[in-house]
Amino acid sequence: MRYASPLVRGRLVRRYKRFLADVELDGGQTVTAHCANPGSMLGVASPGAEVWLSRAANPKRKLALTWELVRIGSSLVGINAMHANSIVAEAIAAGTLPALTGYARARREVRYGKSSRIDLLLEDDARPPCFIEIKNVHLARQPPLAEFPDAVTARGAKHLAELARVVGDGARAVMVYLVQREDCDRFAPAADIDPAYAAAFARARTHGVEVLVYGCRVTPEEIRVDRRLGFE
Repeated sequence: MRYASPLVRGRLVRRYKRFLADVELDGGQTVTAHCANPGSMLGVASPGAEVWLSRAANPKRKLALTWELVRIGSSLVGINAMHANSIVAEAIAAGTLPALTGYARARREVRYGKSSRIDLLLEDDARPPCFIEIKNVHLARQPPLAEFPDAVTARGAKHLAELARVVGDGARAVMVYLVQREDCDRFAPAADIDPAYAAAFARARTHGVEVLVYGCRVTPEEIRVDRRLGFE
């Protein structure tokens, strides 16, 4: 995924009300940017951190800027959770994720289960459908270990249970964790933050849900999948 226009650099003043962030730009102007991340953003929202913002193409949008990246140590971290599905879908279409190739069609946001929508549904006449749920990962309390979630997520546990039911119906189900940072080489559920999610993760795996973890190359120009990570 390449950014449509050059990003704007600044320093984080504060993140508040979940979806707002005040940023002091390099030129000294302080602006309010949209924060497209519903989580706690543990470890990636410290005041004073170097951040990068994108500018909206629509001049009428209420907030012209969106927070995209933050620098943690020597690594840039993608915090915009809205990009995760597009990054994974783009990589599958390009054939760079061998574990998810070989399907003729791909659809996004397809209704399934109990009032849920699957992030990506891969279909082919010659094989069972593949239901893919995608989670954005930016938490790394002790790099090189990436973790998810960064806050309690009943919705996330529900998604894992839905995927387990899909396997029971004869389809393929895959949980993809997209680690939008370069300083991690493995992944684990953050069991101390959300024990229920960690338990749901373990149950889903015993029911045949596959787990794939991918790391990203993150720059102010683009974010792209560049490696597969192990998980614990």
